Amino acid sequence: MPTTTMGKFRLINTIEGISFLLLLFVAMPLKYMFDYPIATKIAGMTHGVLFIIFFIFLSQAAQKYKFGFKFSLVLFIASIIPFGTTWSDGKLKNYKS
Repeated sequence: MPTTTMGKFRLINTIEGISFLLLLFVAMPLKYMFDYPIATKIAGMTHGVLFIIFFIFLSQAAQKYKFGFKFSLVLFIASIIPFGTTWSDGKLKNYKS
């Protein structure tokens, strides 16, 4: 379990990204192709909670590591694009804990 602010942010970045992909590529097809709407309710709520946690950790990391508004905005936008968190994790490796 990471102990640094950056380690925690990178972890939630990855988990939130995975939850988004599960929502898009597992829960949504289950709902619309197989008439199983509970999948999106569960995955959607989980992803929503993780997204809020992601935003809190983004705010903390941005303050501590002085990301700047533009970089913080890019990280936020990457979180709402499928596989964007994979890209952002590569960028976050450049920041020392």
